Amino acid sequence: MALYATAAEILEKAERKRGALKTLVYDSKFPNIKQLFALVCETQKFSSVLQEIIEATKLLKLTKLKMPMAKVLLYDLLIGQGLKCGGAWKANMMKHRPRLQAELARMKVRRKVSRNEDLLPAGSPADQLPRYVRVNTLKTTVGDAVDYLKREGFSYLGQAVRLDNLTLKNKEFVLDMHLPEVLAFPPNTDFHDHFLYKAGHIILQDKASCLPAHLLHPPAGSQVIDACAAPGNKTSHLAAIMKNRGRLFAFDLDGKRLSTMSTLLLRAGVSCHQLANRDFLTVDPDDPQYKDVEYILLDPSCSGSGMVCLRDGSPADQEEEKARLAALASFQLRCLNHSLRFPRLKRLVYSTCSIHSQENEEVVAACLQQNPNFRLVPLLAQWPERGLEPLSQCLRASTTRTLTHGFFVALLEKISSKRAPPSG
Repeated sequence: MALYATAAEILEKAERKRGALKTLVYDSKFPNIKQLFALVCETQKFSSVLQEIIEATKLLKLTKLKMPMAKVLLYDLLIGQGLKCGGAWKANMMKHRPRLQAELARMKVRRKVSRNEDLLPAGSPADQLPRYVRVNTLKTTVGDAVDYLKREGFSYLGQAVRLDNLTLKNKEFVLDMHLPEVLAFPPNTDFHDHFLYKAGHIILQDKASCLPAHLLHPPAGSQVIDACAAPGNKTSHLAAIMKNRGRLFAFDLDGKRLSTMSTLLLRAGVSCHQLANRDFLTVDPDDPQYKDVEYILLDPSCSGSGMVCLRDGSPADQEEEKARLAALASFQLRCLNHSLRFPRLKRLVYSTCSIHSQENEEVVAACLQQNPNFRLVPLLAQWPERGLEPLSQCLRASTTRTLTHGFFVALLEKISSKRAPPSG
């Protein structure tokens, strides 16, 4: 029952623009972060459909539930994998299930569709994005993963060469054209109960979220910091690139998030990490244990505005939003400046899942102005979306240009170190 109470509270706050969904989920300190995030994100995606069913069946009047709670319960009852609660809530929903199922069926008939996903508003970004999967090379190879999936009836179409090759249907899948360990499947392909996922052979991770570790690319045996590490997908990606050799320091302020992350890393076979339950800003760059750190991945808290499941189209309070972005940008710049103080640092990747220049190009520009001994490294010449001028060395990602969530990545390199060629 705690799952639904927490999800309803977060859904209400997110729809009232009182915080980014991802931040609200992690701040909740709920034991199963992944389960909570999936429930809230999917409920919000189907929000208009659920509300229509609730209003048509007068569910609020019949159950005395509030709208956010009714939505999360109804999502799992009709669209998700079944209610995960007992007691009065479940009894109440099960009592009305036939009427609710009948209304969903009538809605499909009226709109001449057969799948729940087809009820989503036309052009809904979340329904158009491929399902991306990163092959975990600590446990398997891309070739072995592809062969396993083919034996299961999936149809492998080879490596994509153009963006429209990522428009897939049925059980088709391709190897991504930019990232060598990423596979793309049709939207809404579900791997949560799949053997490869449960065994840690594949990681469910948006393609854009795979960019930071791929571009930082620390060599095996190096010492690396993942500054704001939870939930851990990027940490496991770094470890795979490092071949589990070297040392990977991972920090997060929230103990519950770190515990969840520890479980994820164990399943992924990561062994080179050292987790620390602390605020990265309190870490002393001159501490002897970090004297050999040469690479840092910094993906700090942000507005989450690039996450498509947060876009409900409702207007935000402009003054509140302006103040929130200013506070986030100030925090992000402090984190970035702090990162550059590590004495042997060679390269740093800064990334956000935000679409706002205030959290992206403006933070990087301010940092470079304050740290003239660092420069931007041009990234992936073939990537279709660049940072806003004059920071075109950076990358942006979006639902339209890259078929991913909204994202931003910059790679900073110390000028005094040996210069490497541009990444990509």
